[in-house]
Amino acid sequence: MEETLFMIKPDAVQAKKVGLILAEVEKAGFEIVSMRLTRLTADDARRFYAMHEGKPFLEELVAFMSSGPAVPCRLRRQNAVLGLRDLIGATSYRDLKVVDIARAAGMSPATFYQYFPDVESAILVLAEDMVSEGAHHFADIVADAAWKSKSSYDAALSLADEILAFWDEHRVVIRVVDLATEEGDRRFANVRVRLLNDLNNNIAAAVAAQRNAGRVPDELDPFAVAGVLVSMLVHVAAHRVGFEFWGVNTADLRTTMARIVYWSISGQKPPSP
Repeated sequence: MEETLFMIKPDAVQAKKVGLILAEVEKAGFEIVSMRLTRLTADDARRFYAMHEGKPFLEELVAFMSSGPAVPCRLRRQNAVLGLRDLIGATSYRDLKVVDIARAAGMSPATFYQYFPDVESAILVLAEDMVSEGAHHFADIVADAAWKSKSSYDAALSLADEILAFWDEHRVVIRVVDLATEEGDRRFANVRVRLLNDLNNNIAAAVAAQRNAGRVPDELDPFAVAGVLVSMLVHVAAHRVGFEFWGVNTADLRTTMARIVYWSISGQKPPSP
């Protein structure tokens, strides 16, 4: 068995979603060893996100994480899945064998089969964990913003930050989900839908509200706008490393993503950079 730290963020605590999130954590096979309600200091948050040191969004992320109470949880689960993330980062998941995962996890293949019927099922658990972490948070950023106000540009920036950070953290698993989806595996296609569906629906609802208020042209379909925005956000995040290679820095990507989101949803010209 291995343990890991899981953080329920301030916006989820404020929205009274702690119980819902913990239920999803237990459904994913984790045992909750301990948990507590606390308010992180800026230094605590910076240590928690040390992997993002040097990235342009770190300070805003630190400010968000220290903005209100959070619930750090110590979780425990059989370590097969934890070792799997490293394996699929170095090997095509189609080439992975149960014996490889079992060896990385320090268990026998027979023990692996007590938890998962095949390799894909183990990867699906990683994917489900990813959805539990990201789906509601993306959607809540959009739902909580007052898009008629200029201050909602900060929400657009936060959404860009979260998408970029999430894709960096889960790039390996997302790559497998995308590949399996393209190959017609409906299990992985469903994971992708659940990851982005709430975000898509909340963007469409925000656009519809602004259209009803006369700020967005009547001829625009809110779901078309939402589909284009979600596709733009995830594709830019997926290709961020390539953009950096060609000299486009992440700070400029972030600003551009936020400006497009703000303008498309609010119908207002974004603030000057």
